[in-house]
Amino acid sequence: MARFLRRLIRGTTYTRLLHLWVPMLIVSVWMFIMPSRPWVPALFLIPLGLIPAVRHGEGVQARLLLTPGEEEESGISVGPSVTWGDRFRTVVWLEARMVLGWGAGVATVWLPVLALVLIQLPFGHVPDDVPLLSDADPHWAYALLAPLPLIALYGVVVGLGELITAIARHLLGPSAAERVAALEERTERLLERTRIARELHDSIGHALTVAVVQAGAARAAGDPEFTDRALGAIEDTGRAALEDLERVLSVLRESERPASSRPTLAEADRLLESARTSGAKVDAEVTGPLKEVPGPVSREGYRILQESLTNVLRHAGSVPVRVRIGVEDQSLSLEVRNPLSAEIAGPGRGSGLRGIRERAALLGGLARTGPDDGDWQVHVELPLR
Repeated sequence: MARFLRRLIRGTTYTRLLHLWVPMLIVSVWMFIMPSRPWVPALFLIPLGLIPAVRHGEGVQARLLLTPGEEEESGISVGPSVTWGDRFRTVVWLEARMVLGWGAGVATVWLPVLALVLIQLPFGHVPDDVPLLSDADPHWAYALLAPLPLIALYGVVVGLGELITAIARHLLGPSAAERVAALEERTERLLERTRIARELHDSIGHALTVAVVQAGAARAAGDPEFTDRALGAIEDTGRAALEDLERVLSVLRESERPASSRPTLAEADRLLESARTSGAKVDAEVTGPLKEVPGPVSREGYRILQESLTNVLRHAGSVPVRVRIGVEDQSLSLEVRNPLSAEIAGPGRGSGLRGIRERAALLGGLARTGPDDGDWQVHVELPLR
């Protein structure tokens, strides 16, 4: 019994009933104007439903009253009509809401009245305006029937509430275009999360690698001057890593932050100097205008160079490194070569190379990694357009 009556204490039951009552306010006003033509408001709903903004208003109202607290999970769209299909569905929705509103209005008025009449009948109060009961003889048994209209009222209120919610999800639900847009938005969010993971892997991994290499070299050298330089390099690299970390965290805190705040190849000198202070002998050659490289290509190129230098320091140590960056009319080429040597133990070589290839592929470019003429080579070609 408690489960049966549970809906009586749910706020959703009454907000849905209020949603059904709202159209009846307009009908009630019209009935004072022209009671002989009660069907006119239904005709007025046809041109009204063709207005794109009406679907937006109906969606907001339906979410608020039919599915309170559910918001995005309600299955009801709050966008305006974009296609004629959306407009026709809005018209059907308005007509259905009007019809169910009529049913709810009649039930909530006459069923309580009927219950009251059944209670009064045993005391001799015979109504004149209630069909079937206007000729009834007063009898105590009528009082036993009084709960039935109230039970029917409970069923009507709950049933019409569920029905209008189901119709709203069907007629005001996302259109095909809106579902595609939502899917694209979810895809963008997933891509953004993947990009953030790469940002953390590249920037923090590079900083930690440089710090570990510098600390190990300083301890092995036993030279106070070299130790001071190593500590300075560790400090500079740590500060740069903190800046990168702040950029990434700002993306998490503020999803609309522009991507232009991330480092580009115009700041490649910072990476090269960091590798040099870690003991690597870097021979760099840059040709072409780096500042004219499009933002997405320049940012991904920076991360590819950063990951390549990190791999050199992590797996080959202080070895000669040759870096070539070239900008041509249609492409950006980036090459990092270092002599092959016994691999130094370190985590995640495969994930770094895979990240380089994934970054290149996302921009429609190619990446080659592996041994080449006694060297380890990372060669990337990225289209500028």
